[in-house]
Amino acid sequence: MGDTGTTTFLDQVRTEPTLSPARGWRRFLAKDARDSDLGRRRFRLRDGASPTEFTDAEQSYVLGFNAVMSREVEKIEEMSAEQRPFGYEGAASACTVLDLLTLTRGRRLHELLAGPAQHHRHAAYLGAGRGYALLRLRPVRGARRAHPLLRWLAVDGFGFQWSLARADRMVGERMMPDLLTRAHCAVFDQGLGRLLWYHDGASAGDLAARIAGFPAGRRADLWSGIGFAATYTGGAETDELWWLAEQAGADGFRAHLAQGCAFAVAARLRSGVLPGHAARAVPILAGTDAEEAASWTDRALIALGHEAHTHEDFRGWQAQIRRSWTHRLRS
Repeated sequence: MGDTGTTTFLDQVRTEPTLSPARGWRRFLAKDARDSDLGRRRFRLRDGASPTEFTDAEQSYVLGFNAVMSREVEKIEEMSAEQRPFGYEGAASACTVLDLLTLTRGRRLHELLAGPAQHHRHAAYLGAGRGYALLRLRPVRGARRAHPLLRWLAVDGFGFQWSLARADRMVGERMMPDLLTRAHCAVFDQGLGRLLWYHDGASAGDLAARIAGFPAGRRADLWSGIGFAATYTGGAETDELWWLAEQAGADGFRAHLAQGCAFAVAARLRSGVLPGHAARAVPILAGTDAEEAASWTDRALIALGHEAHTHEDFRGWQAQIRRSWTHRLRS
């Protein structure tokens, strides 16, 4: 699992590696640093200020993306341990874009997953999905080579990026992109749920009101995405997390919130560092400690067996995690 301790003050100090400019045609793909400014996208700002956790996450994503374009992916390791997963999310997004444009059948993404991002697979698959969304292509096809079930997180990443770029339609009008199959839509909504956490500034009341406007069949996955983001990215104080759990329970999707939290803490522990915001969130959202919540994901995966790879298997994985939460609640 890696180091299960929370981050220290030194871990939290933000470090910014300096990248060389991208050369050749890659320079046209490199991202502008302003892409991480959520204020430009009219996201909700708390107390008149940008939510730092969200901006930091997007800045790290952009840096990781540009590190690949500059052929300096090793510099992601110079980032703070807490922000490094977001850097590899950006790197995976860039690798996916390059693989798709050069028809290399996922080679760069596979090399990233097998090498520097091997402890950040959740983040890398989310990033791969963001790469597909940048090119307006259906996700998953090029992300099959490393993990048969985690590859479905690419659809989650696609949902986040697609909604980030089209917030008025995806959030305000509650639309769904036409290019997704029925099997993709539920996982897409988990990515949209993560985006809502950013969009509404981690405000439990605003999120509950927002989700209430969606059809009942979509709300469970939105709550799952919110549980993931609240734990993985942070941005809420303790009282807001308790209010979030209460709101999810009132909507009938408390188990989905806990499932998203368990998935996020498993990803954070595998990356080697459990941030303070995650350590605070897990007892509230999952009702247990970080190690046990992460173990729910492992036990559910083992129960599925080595042949599991379909969308139904992925959904079964999540359902078993929810059952673990329910069993603990009743015991």
